[in-house]
Amino acid sequence: MKKYIFTLVSAIALIAVLQGCFRTGSVVPAALKPVLPDNPYNYKDQSTWSTNFKTTFDNSFLKSNHDLIDNNIATLGRVLFYDTKLSVNNMTSCASCHKQNAAFSDVSALSKGFEGKMTTRNSMPIINAMMTGDLFWDSRSHSVEDLVLKPLQHKVEMGMESMELLTQKLAKTEYYPELFAKAYGSDVITENGIQVALAQFVQSMITANSKYDKGLDNDFADFNAMEKKGYEVFRSAKAKCASCHIEPNFTASSFIQTELQFDPNNQVFFPPFFNGGNVILIDPKIEPGMGGGGMGGYGATSNTTNIGLDVVYADQGRMNGQFKIPSLRNIELTAPYMHDGRFSTLEEVVEHYSKNVQPHSHLDTKFMDNGSVKPLELSELEKQALIAFLKTLTDNTFIQDKKFSNPFKP
Repeated sequence: MKKYIFTLVSAIALIAVLQGCFRTGSVVPAALKPVLPDNPYNYKDQSTWSTNFKTTFDNSFLKSNHDLIDNNIATLGRVLFYDTKLSVNNMTSCASCHKQNAAFSDVSALSKGFEGKMTTRNSMPIINAMMTGDLFWDSRSHSVEDLVLKPLQHKVEMGMESMELLTQKLAKTEYYPELFAKAYGSDVITENGIQVALAQFVQSMITANSKYDKGLDNDFADFNAMEKKGYEVFRSAKAKCASCHIEPNFTASSFIQTELQFDPNNQVFFPPFFNGGNVILIDPKIEPGMGGGGMGGYGATSNTTNIGLDVVYADQGRMNGQFKIPSLRNIELTAPYMHDGRFSTLEEVVEHYSKNVQPHSHLDTKFMDNGSVKPLELSELEKQALIAFLKTLTDNTFIQDKKFSNPFKP
């Protein structure tokens, strides 16, 4: 009987200790070590990129950024990305909410943080992040370097509010001093070293080998009739998809990673790789959907817009119900959709635009006509064709690429 009571008391005490660890952020031991190749993967490899994409990429300012990626630094970033030690209680990693098989998005509408609490927004896919200047659903971050530390320090997501404590924690591991030495020539673990490594790993995540990409190289010879029809619908004045999701990255901003700059006349200046190398000036007062050079007018709203999801938004996004226009690449894999994950299928997404746009006071003007809502009213054939085209944006080589995989799994 005494032995039973002792065992019961011990179990209760252990539970209390573990609960205390979760509350205070004490370290819960984690024995896993990363398994890495003798020679690091090539994080600058472009062998899977389509010819057209590579040419477009090389003609942009991004090439110089991509050339700076170091394989050892990106390898460190890969380990950091998958390591639950980056959360305050060793329960959550970056990859917990950004899964490779889902194009580094989450399969749930909302994501579970380090204490089991849920985030308030859907985890956006991490794809071609270095090609998008405004990040997160509210476009609050303007560089990948700024992006990568936000989840670590978030009170719900990973809870590591003190980066000094994180560097001390990682210094006590068996593998981080060696990885930092390979990456930077010093085994001293620093906040900047963590930030740069995570950023380089994320910047190396470039998806450019979809059926669409190959189609650009061979005049879409492999597209079937529905896919070709869908591409026509996507680019049509009726559907208006291409006015927000600009090729080749299918976002509001393709190949931008800089904050907008203003000239003395208070006009928005975009880098000169747009419009065949010509400078584009856009009046910052232009509303979304009203044109404006290569940006479709979205530069004035940090690449966000209001698509009429609600008449009254519980979450205002950037402001007035405006949320970032995400990339459509790999969209077949990134359900559920929208900032709150409200749509489970592409069919639901297309149906929203076709019939269910709500009359919000700040609705994107492309959905308005003489002050009233004007849904797209696509036919059933147009809807099916559009979805068929969207599925050509899936890049299976990207989601299977070992250099982006979990190093803590054999």
